[in-house]
Amino acid sequence: MKPCHTFQEMRNSKFTPDEITVRCLLCAFTSSNSYCQGKQVHSYVLKKGFISEVSVCNTLLTMYAKCSDLSDVFDIFEEMEGIMDLVSWNATMTACLKHNHNNVFGLLRMMHCFDHEPDHVTLTNVLGACAVVPSLDKGYQVHCFALKTGLETEASVMNGLIDMYTKCGVLINAHKLFDSFSDPDVVSWSSLIVGYAQFGYGKEALELFQTMRNRGVKPNHVTFVGVLSACSRVGLVDEGLHYYSMMETEYGILPTREHCSCVVDLLARSGRLKEAVSFINQMPYDPDIVVWNTVLAACKTHQNAEIGRHAAESVLRLDPSNSSAHVLLCNIYASTGNWEDVARLRKLMRSTGVRKAPGQSWIEVKDGVHVFSVEDRSHPQMDEIYMVLGDLSLEMMEAGYVPYGGFDSFEVVPS
Repeated sequence: MKPCHTFQEMRNSKFTPDEITVRCLLCAFTSSNSYCQGKQVHSYVLKKGFISEVSVCNTLLTMYAKCSDLSDVFDIFEEMEGIMDLVSWNATMTACLKHNHNNVFGLLRMMHCFDHEPDHVTLTNVLGACAVVPSLDKGYQVHCFALKTGLETEASVMNGLIDMYTKCGVLINAHKLFDSFSDPDVVSWSSLIVGYAQFGYGKEALELFQTMRNRGVKPNHVTFVGVLSACSRVGLVDEGLHYYSMMETEYGILPTREHCSCVVDLLARSGRLKEAVSFINQMPYDPDIVVWNTVLAACKTHQNAEIGRHAAESVLRLDPSNSSAHVLLCNIYASTGNWEDVARLRKLMRSTGVRKAPGQSWIEVKDGVHVFSVEDRSHPQMDEIYMVLGDLSLEMMEAGYVPYGGFDSFEVVPS
């Protein structure tokens, strides 16, 4: 029986729901499909005066984080001023992290202003935000705080630190923490394996995986993402296919879309493009743009125009305005000397208004993240930035650097 029906029967039977009843009911709403029901229960909470109960408000925060966007979460959070507790702060931070919102650090500063002391859940959330950005400076600060307060010994904080350091590329720190962990769990092992794989240390990642198995730690689906990525990076195709089959046969782990993408990358990188396409055709998931772009990029490397055309057409069926597919296909034609098709495709791009997406990069300075895009002049410190770039370019020239195309083509112009 559905929770809402049970709740209604309870009311029809003359039983009066209390705050515990409402909290249990709100916990049943876990997706956008139950948003309307959640709103109805929220109205009931307001009508019965349960909104003054901090535990009910915290459950509302969690419900909206799962069923809606952050606007509802922030509305509830702001209305809780005066009654919010540590759970309220942690629930709101968790919601920000779930929705990839960068307000976790701002909430942490506010939390200090309200004299609420962070616990291991708070630090785990903040470390998760540091890993997403990634923000190594803030990660260092959280690590220092964890050491100062003794929270570093908490398994979730330790795993958060390992994950943060691996995603920031500081693998030495991640491994030192891992070695200091008296009883690393599957999360610890998986974070380290994935980190080594992502930064090109495929051999080390596979050695960690073997050690993990020897110690009797059962891998999970994240572990195998790292293992398959590692095999792809070092070109161990047959070993990667063996590990892929091992997932289900030995550990009962059904392949996810991410695992399938790793196998496609494994085959495509090694030039086994026909096998990659064959694998895509028999995947338990409909192929997405990521999969076809992987094949398309490999076709450029291995100069396979035939499969490249098929991959590009597949991408464009899913997203007709996808600029990367047009550009990669142009490069494939150019690498094979097919200039007529290059001209035809460029003409098609102009006529349909498809433009290459501008490149973007960012840098963290103190408490701010500065984003830069190609041909973007909107940064408030643009003049100073270009002045420094000009000085650097002169120093490079004086040191003997000759840019591509000669000195005449190298120019830094602020406007």
